[in-house]
Amino acid sequence: MASTDRYPRQAATLALAHALSAAERGLAVIPLSRTKLPALRSPHRDDPVPAGPPCHGECGRLGHGVYDASTDPARIRELFGAAPWATGYGIACGLPPHHLIGVDLDIKSDTDSAASLRALALRHRFTVPPTIIVLTPSGGRHLWLTGPPDVVVPNSAGRLAPGIDIRGAGGYLVGPGSRTAHGVYATAPGTARLAPAPCPRSLLRLLLPPPRPHRSGGAVSTAGDAHGRGLVQFVLAAHEGQRNTRLFWAACRAFEDGIGPELTEDLIAAAVRTGLTAREARGTLASAARMTTHRLTTHRLTRDAPGAPDAPDAPDTPG
Repeated sequence: MASTDRYPRQAATLALAHALSAAERGLAVIPLSRTKLPALRSPHRDDPVPAGPPCHGECGRLGHGVYDASTDPARIRELFGAAPWATGYGIACGLPPHHLIGVDLDIKSDTDSAASLRALALRHRFTVPPTIIVLTPSGGRHLWLTGPPDVVVPNSAGRLAPGIDIRGAGGYLVGPGSRTAHGVYATAPGTARLAPAPCPRSLLRLLLPPPRPHRSGGAVSTAGDAHGRGLVQFVLAAHEGQRNTRLFWAACRAFEDGIGPELTEDLIAAAVRTGLTAREARGTLASAARMTTHRLTTHRLTRDAPGAPDAPDAPDTPG
């Protein structure tokens, strides 16, 4: 029995060691299983569907995926201790100090993602700087870049170009040294000692959702107008028990109106004043960005479908 148990124990020990090493560089980590998914199951998997935003760890239990990510060695050991079957680790994107952005160049038979990235760089006049590159077992590559602290880059799959996925706020990258069912992730030669490079401005613009016209009057809204200030005040008026819900609602309205990126820091500052941590607030904003993007896309598809009725959207009200 000891011989059959040795390999899983060694893999878990190596995964923890790699995760602790990454944390020393300021990268928040979580344990992953051999399927590349978070190793700990959600403590809310059997709960009824919540009326408000999903729990991001406010309950105090483990199992909230990327929202469990930490740079604290004691916390990391606790996470891996609760998941002794973990064989890898994930690195949370979008968190300080690096505000990591992952460019995932997938390898598929009908797609040359590297050529697509080169074409984008030529068309939009940017150069991908020397940075950390992680080689995946399938032959793909993960490019690590850093973003500005006041910008929330959403996750996307194939939106930038076929075969190119983006890991942003609320997402994670499989860390080098992780062992999965398909093989081991490894740092490309010559890049292990590099720091993640700043994302070129032209590329960063491509990663952000385009601003949407304001629904009243057609003018583009800005973070400094009455609407933006009203959303910030709405968050500031939150009492205990409704802080996260109010922040989520305000963030959804901001992203719907195209002022989410500009209003991000104001909303975070307001949420911190009500008692949330900056990390909790950023997680809620990332969820709002993802949900709003999905909802707007679904609405457009439904609206543009043949025979779709021309009915106005139902008004949103805070929960």
